[in-house]
Amino acid sequence: MASYRLWRLTCFLRKELSEKQVCTHNTLILWSAQAVLVTALIGAPSSKRKNVVIYIPSQLSSINKALHLCFHTTGIQITAQKKAKTKMDAQPKTRDERTKGYFKKNALRQQKCPNTLERWLVRPLKNSNVTEESQEGVGMAEEVGFQRSSTLSLDEKDAEKLSISDTDEETQPLTPQNLDHPQPQSAAATGSGFSQKNSHDEEELERQAASSAEGSAKKRIKITDFFSWPSQCFPVKRRWPDVSSEEADRGKKIKPAHVKWMGTPISELNRIPECGGTLPPLNDIPGQHTVLIRTDLLKKDEVPVPYPSKFIDIWDSIHVKMPCSSKNIIPAEDQEPQHLESKSRWEQIKKTLTKKPTNVDELTKAIIKHSAFQAKNGDTAALHSYCTKVLDPDAVEHLFDSLLPDMMQLALRVSELCTKPIPLLKRGVSHSITMSQEQVACLLANAFFCTFPQRDNRECCNYPDFNFFRLFKGSSSKKMEKLKTLMCYFKMVTQQIPTGLVTFSRRKLEKPLNWKSSKTLLTKLHITCEGTIEDDGYGMLQVDFANKFVGGGVIGAGLVQEEIRFLINPELIVSRLFTEALDDDESLVVTGTQQFSKYTGYSETYKWSGSFQDKTPRDAWQRRCTEIVAIDALKFEHFLEQFHPSKINRELNKAFCGFRHPEEKSPTLAAVATGNWGCGVFGGDTRLKALIQMLAAAEAGRDVAYFTFGDSQLMTDVHNMHSFLTQRNISVGEASRHPDSF
Repeated sequence: MASYRLWRLTCFLRKELSEKQVCTHNTLILWSAQAVLVTALIGAPSSKRKNVVIYIPSQLSSINKALHLCFHTTGIQITAQKKAKTKMDAQPKTRDERTKGYFKKNALRQQKCPNTLERWLVRPLKNSNVTEESQEGVGMAEEVGFQRSSTLSLDEKDAEKLSISDTDEETQPLTPQNLDHPQPQSAAATGSGFSQKNSHDEEELERQAASSAEGSAKKRIKITDFFSWPSQCFPVKRRWPDVSSEEADRGKKIKPAHVKWMGTPISELNRIPECGGTLPPLNDIPGQHTVLIRTDLLKKDEVPVPYPSKFIDIWDSIHVKMPCSSKNIIPAEDQEPQHLESKSRWEQIKKTLTKKPTNVDELTKAIIKHSAFQAKNGDTAALHSYCTKVLDPDAVEHLFDSLLPDMMQLALRVSELCTKPIPLLKRGVSHSITMSQEQVACLLANAFFCTFPQRDNRECCNYPDFNFFRLFKGSSSKKMEKLKTLMCYFKMVTQQIPTGLVTFSRRKLEKPLNWKSSKTLLTKLHITCEGTIEDDGYGMLQVDFANKFVGGGVIGAGLVQEEIRFLINPELIVSRLFTEALDDDESLVVTGTQQFSKYTGYSETYKWSGSFQDKTPRDAWQRRCTEIVAIDALKFEHFLEQFHPSKINRELNKAFCGFRHPEEKSPTLAAVATGNWGCGVFGGDTRLKALIQMLAAAEAGRDVAYFTFGDSQLMTDVHNMHSFLTQRNISVGEASRHPDSF
C-alpha cells in the first residue's frame, strides 16, 4: 500500500513538473511546492516541522515552473528560490493575481468532483504529541497551498521579504494518505529535533503568525473533526487536526474521569407539566381527533366511561377490524368438513375464552383453535417453556387459577369497552386517537389470545403484527424475559384497572424545511454518559429509536431500545394495531403511557427485574406526563452513504417532524431526551446523528438532554461540537451545510 501511494505521488509530480532533481546524498533535494506541502502534511511529525521557512516570490509566471524548494536533509531549513534570480518585493503582501488565479482554478476543478466525504474532510494527524506553536504552523499549511510556519527561521536581511498567503476558502484541504504506513525521511529528520535560529525579527514574525492563526481559528477547525470513522475506511487515529496542542490539552482536561455530564445542568431544562401550557378541552374532532370515551364524565382517579354506549360494527379498510364484529367469519377452509357453513369467529372465541384452562397444553390449544392463520402455522414453544420451566409451581398455579381467567374476561369485554370504530392512522394523514388505559388493556388481552382477524395482503405489507403468535414461537431466553415483563403488566392491570387516558398522534410534516436558509441558533445541551431516557428524561419528549413499523420486533426476536421501551410501557404496543408504516416525513407521538416494569441489561442481557410503580403526574386530560416520539432512522449498508446531502436532509426532516409541536410556543416546550438514534445495527455515525438531532431540536425550539449510554468519549466529543457551534453563533442553516462550508 505504501509503495502504491508513493507511486501515485511520483506520477503527480511528474505531471506537474518539467524538471526535478533528487539527490540521495546528504546535500540537496530539489522538489516542487506540491511535494513539500505533501511532505509537510504526511511526513515527519509536526513537532519536527517548526523550522520550515518558505520564501514566496511576489511575481510568479507559474507556481510549478518558477518555484522550486531546496530541502536540506539535515533538517535545518527549507528555502524557496526563483530560478530566474528576480528580486522579491520589499513589502510583504498576499498572493498576487496570478497566484490567486491558480488557486481559484484549482478550487473550481475540485468543485466539479463528486460530492463525496473524502473530498471535503480533513484527515487527522497520527502523531498526537505536538507542541502548540508547531501545530499552529501545520494548521496554516493545511489551509492553503503553502504558507509560513509558526516559527520562522530567517536571516535578518530577508525578514521584510516574506510573503504570507491568505486563507482561500474555495481551496479544498488536502487529505493525507494512510498514516499507518511511515513516510520516508532522512536520518537527520528522524533525529532528536531541528536546530533553530533566534533573532528579534523571528520573534516579531512569530507573534504575527500566532495572531493570524488565532484570527482564523473558526475557519481552520472543522465540525467533521468530531466525527468518528470506521477503522476499515480510516485507519488513522482521530484527532482535531487544526487546533493547537494547548486547545487539544484543554479539551482532554475538560473531562476528568469523574465527570459524568457536560453542558447545561439537566435541572435547567424544561419538563412537563411545569413548562406545559394550558390544554384545550378534550373533544372528538372528526377527521382530526377520535376520542373513545365520554369526555364530560372524565374525572380524576375514576375509570373513564366508553363512548358510545353500544358497539358500532364497522368492517372496512379505514378502521380496525374488531374480533367481535359480525363480519369476522371463519373461512370455510379453516372449518371441519362437517361445518362448512359461514360461522362467526367471535362466537367461537367466546366459547373458548369462557372455559378456564388448567395447563399450558389447554391454553395453547385454545389459542390455536380460534386464532388466525398465522398462529395455526406457528409453534408455541416459548409459551410452553415459560409455563413449565420458568415459573415455579406457585406461580403456575396463580397463572391458571387467577391471572389467565382475568385476562380472558378482560378480552371478552371488547364489545363493551371499545364501542366506537377505531380509525387506522394511515400514511399521509395527521390524526390522533385518545382512549382509556382500560380500553388499551382490553385490546392487549385480545392480542395475547390472538383474537384479531388476519390482515389482508395489502394490510400485511403496510402494518405490523399485533397478535402475539410470534411471541410464543421458539424458546430463547429473550422470549422468556419478554413474557415475564408482559405478564407483569397483565397482572397489575387486572388487579387494579388504571384510570388514565392515552393519546396516539400520527404527525406529518406538511412541507420539508429549507434547512440551508435557517437562521435559528442552537439551543441548550445537557449530555451525560449515565442514566436513561425513561428515568432521567422524565417530563421530556422521549425519543423512541423506532422502526418504520412501530414497535419493531417487540413481539418477535428484537430486544433493543425500542422493544425494551414497548415492553416496560406495554400500552405502546397498541399503536401496532392501527399505525401504518411511517413515511420519511412522519412520526408517531404517544402521550400518557405508564411504566409497569423495571429491567436490567440490553438485548441478550435484558432481564425483567420486577414491577414498577409509576408516580408520573397526570395532565388535564388524565394522561401521564410521559410523551414518547417514535422516529425511524435510515439504515445504511455503507458508512459514507449517510453523509450525502439528501440523506442528511431526510434525517433532519424526520427528527424535526417528531420534535416540533405547532400548537405550542418554544418557551412552553419540554426538552428532547434522546441518545444514539439510528446507530448500532442501523449503521449511523453517533456524532453525525447527534448533530442532526441538535439541529432539528433547535429548529423545533427545544433543548436537548442527550444520553450516551456509558460512552464518555462520545459525551466529550458531542459537547465540544455543540460548544464549537454555539460559541461561534453558527446557525442551523450554516451547520446543515457543513459538507460545503466546513
